[in-house]
Amino acid sequence: MIYTVGAEHGGMRLDVFLSSVADISRSAAEKHITAGTVLLNGATASKKTAVSAGDTVEFEMPEPAPCRAEAQDIPLDIVYEDDDIVVVNKPVGMVVHPAAGNPDGTLVNALLAHCGSSLSGVGGELRPGIVHRIDKDTSGLIAVAKNDKAHLALSDQLKDKTMSRVYYAIVRGNIKEDEGRVDKPIGRCPKDRKKMAVVPDGREAATRYYVEERFGEWTLLRLELETGRTHQIRVHMTSLGHPLMGDAVYCSANSPFENRHRALISGQMLHAAQLRLVHPASGELAVFSAPLPENFQRVLEILRKAAYN
Repeated sequence: MIYTVGAEHGGMRLDVFLSSVADISRSAAEKHITAGTVLLNGATASKKTAVSAGDTVEFEMPEPAPCRAEAQDIPLDIVYEDDDIVVVNKPVGMVVHPAAGNPDGTLVNALLAHCGSSLSGVGGELRPGIVHRIDKDTSGLIAVAKNDKAHLALSDQLKDKTMSRVYYAIVRGNIKEDEGRVDKPIGRCPKDRKKMAVVPDGREAATRYYVEERFGEWTLLRLELETGRTHQIRVHMTSLGHPLMGDAVYCSANSPFENRHRALISGQMLHAAQLRLVHPASGELAVFSAPLPENFQRVLEILRKAAYN
């Protein structure tokens, strides 16, 4: 399709212009421009190039890549589903999509069996419908798109922060402040590329936290994400000196409590408890909730008993 730049769009960056006229996210526009599939007046251009009135921008939305992950009959805890989205309460231990070391048994494999071909193709062959992710050992809510329109709408909500996510976590130590905000950039750890870290040249990352309960050596927090970086909560809390209970990646030394209750602590104690979004079809605000997993609740019971006796 060929778009002609109107006077009202003159001076706009190419990626911003393409995002507005093609109804795609700005990040998606950047990817297409970088890939060379966008032509400005018949030639490739930088995403930062300013367009002028009368310019032509040529772009064809590529067909969604066929999904090649295999469907597997794996039980799902579905919180909500309609023709546009499905909201799943992911259990601890389940990987979101196939990747090296995890070719199957993932949420995507289960979704393919449940939804069939009705999943967005924007995410590619191995990530159909996946708009955002949570770690393997994090439990809780994840929204999945069942068509491309819904996928792009939810992606834009993540970007402009109209989608909000609330987590609960048990962290090490006694946080004295009742609430706080961590605003520290996150990027790849320079010493270990498999980890993330607070680094000067990282991407903007902000997390708000609120103390729900104190147990002396441990604190229960409610956390709200302002951004959605990889391992954001885990990295931010570690940077404050309060790593998550059970997080072997960012706190290798186990406490006596963790050693004593290892059967209940499978990975970091982090749960995505609430998801708020604007429904991509109706435009109405939707709020979804998922209770704390049984093991999480049991750990809290043990902490309360020890703290209050």
